[in-house]
Amino acid sequence: MANRKKLLGDCGEALVAEYLRRRGYEIVASQYRCRMGEVDLIARKCGMLCFVEVKTRSETEHGLPREFVGPKKQRRIRTAAAQYLSKYQLDCLVRFDVAEVYTKDAASVFDAHVEYLEAAFE
Repeated sequence: MANRKKLLGDCGEALVAEYLRRRGYEIVASQYRCRMGEVDLIARKCGMLCFVEVKTRSETEHGLPREFVGPKKQRRIRTAAAQYLSKYQLDCLVRFDVAEVYTKDAASVFDAHVEYLEAAFE
């Protein structure tokens, strides 16, 4: 079950990366991890660095994917983002986005639907 869930998440992240590229974003990092947390994707467009949390779901009976990016998860993403900015000595505008990927299962993820929420949290 854990491998299936990881595969679904990885496929969702790849799909969102391609979605962003088609919209003119440059993907600068994926699955960035540090002691303080992780960020699924880091993308840049027009001088804005976007820290993107990707949530892939095959069903929504327990809520929308964005609802699983609560205050604790947001804190961890912000902390990881601050570490990334410090590590690479970056001084730029930042934004925290959430990408929702809706699919039936990992086998059909590339036929999935993406909902992209810019500035989903601060």
